[in-house]
Amino acid sequence: MKATLEYLFEGGKLERADAANCLKKISQGEISMEQMTAFTTVFRMRPIEVNELKGFRDTLLELRIRVAIENKSAIDIVGTGGDGKNTFNISTTSAFVIAGAGYRVTKHGSYGVSSSVGSSNVLMAMGYEFTNDSDVLNRQLEKANICFFHAPLFHPAMKAVVPMRKGLKIKTFFNMLGPLVNPLQPDYQLFGTYNEQVAQLYDELLKSENKNYTTVYALDGYEEISLTDKAAVYRPTGKTILQAEDFGFATVAQEDLHGGEGLEDASKILTNVLRGEGTVAQTSAVLANVALAIQTIEPSLDLKSAVAKGKESIDSGKAYQALQKLLETK
Repeated sequence: MKATLEYLFEGGKLERADAANCLKKISQGEISMEQMTAFTTVFRMRPIEVNELKGFRDTLLELRIRVAIENKSAIDIVGTGGDGKNTFNISTTSAFVIAGAGYRVTKHGSYGVSSSVGSSNVLMAMGYEFTNDSDVLNRQLEKANICFFHAPLFHPAMKAVVPMRKGLKIKTFFNMLGPLVNPLQPDYQLFGTYNEQVAQLYDELLKSENKNYTTVYALDGYEEISLTDKAAVYRPTGKTILQAEDFGFATVAQEDLHGGEGLEDASKILTNVLRGEGTVAQTSAVLANVALAIQTIEPSLDLKSAVAKGKESIDSGKAYQALQKLLETK
């Protein structure tokens, strides 16, 4: 690792196989905490290359705990984390609305690292029991149309970097990796990214592999469609700029998306939106992301029609039922 660090500090860039090998050594505990931190810091000092990101992803997917779900026709909606906006859990809330609208969701997530309340934090606070038991996950998909992959249960290789990430308390290339290593690798994915460089990086990587994806970066720094400003949206067909009016909504204020002060507030907002009791801003932001996810699955569907499907999911009670069924199914 010493030679690799010297090479990187001199401006070198890793080939895909070399990047994979470095992360494998880290995951197997062969690298000291100091070297691990130095290695991680390189990719905050300069942009990560596509081949480097592919290599890191290769290792995590190779070492993952596999899940036995035969039908991969599902969607994951997930963000990198690290936008520093302290919003409520928009992607997690959206996942239940998507499930209530009749689409299978295999949500991947973890604890908050650069934010205080991640998807795993809020679901655990609501009583969800994490599992990597394929039988349980299949039952949840059957009954609730959604299951949740708690990243630490599927990526034991990441255990080695947890103390470093907690100590740094800043976003690292591991934030970029998380959304890309859903253990199922479902057919459809909606990614939120914390800056446009990462959005472009994802776009380049995913386009090279013929994935069904949408990648989002809001121009004012959010990692999802926030409706506070325009957003850059990358798809296999190219880049577009979307704004609130494209979804049939008015622009919202940033403070209206605030996630509160902790787990209790986060859980309350999620539940309120699913029950149809969220604020206009909260519900609109969720429906916009739901619409983009549905359009990822059905590209021929226009955004406002996709919004209508999400609204029906909430109004009919199916979105909230998806949450309840997920929590109940063991």
